[in-house]
Amino acid sequence: MASAREMRLRIKSVKNISQVTRALEAVSAAKVRKAIQALTATRSYATKAWQVLTHVTAQPGHVALHPLLTERPNPKAALVIVMTADRGLAGAYNTNVIRYVLKNFDKYRVPVKYITVGRKGRDLLLRLRKPVLADFSNLPPTPKFGPISAIGRLVVDEYLEGNADEVYLIYTDFISMARQVATVKKLLPLVVTTREGLVEDFGEHQTGPAAAYEYEPEQQEILDEMAPRFTALQIYQAVLESQASEHAARMIAMRNATENARELVGALQLAYNKVRQQAITNDILDIVGGAEALAAK
Repeated sequence: MASAREMRLRIKSVKNISQVTRALEAVSAAKVRKAIQALTATRSYATKAWQVLTHVTAQPGHVALHPLLTERPNPKAALVIVMTADRGLAGAYNTNVIRYVLKNFDKYRVPVKYITVGRKGRDLLLRLRKPVLADFSNLPPTPKFGPISAIGRLVVDEYLEGNADEVYLIYTDFISMARQVATVKKLLPLVVTTREGLVEDFGEHQTGPAAAYEYEPEQQEILDEMAPRFTALQIYQAVLESQASEHAARMIAMRNATENARELVGALQLAYNKVRQQAITNDILDIVGGAEALAAK
């Protein structure tokens, strides 16, 4: 059994760890609120962009208007954007994303290349010897649309150049503080006839008559501008969803770690008291034995 001094040092160490985990829990709680606010702030623009895009593509021959809307019948390559965290201490957050990637694309029908957003995903995929085309790590806590749009430009260029016939987006959907779900969305070709490929559900389905629009400039010019921008916007919203999920997962993990540390301190304190009591009892027995020996003489 460990000595009383060793147990005191261990109790002190566990208490210090619990202070760190409690601080990380508070920091993650503040960051997840900021991520949710940033995600909510993009919805107004995204909703209007989606309405205009769906109205333009509802015209006859919309598939031929822009190559990002054109389904390729015989895909030969796929590109997958994988979003993870730059740091650990978030429970099974990063592991669940990579496990979901392997489940869906490890034995895909065509060769797959990856674009990673987050250092943990990059390291795990490289360890598994998967082809990583590009990496975007060390993003700021509340990223702006400008830096994230570089991912969208890279994806659009790869698709237009024919290096990828399908583009998928894998991120963690933030449902609540206690639940985050790994999700896959088809990013390109952009499907606007249904809402299946959207990162965000932009309000209720329209039941009344559609609004009438007059476009200036022409539809082709509008699509040339909006289709790539909307693709980048989808990626940006997925980054915000993933960051909110990461901070929520880290907050829950640190809360559990703090509670476990408190339970461990209680158990160690009880064991320490038993060791200390046993030591005191042994000292008393030694004193009594010595006194009896002197009395016998």
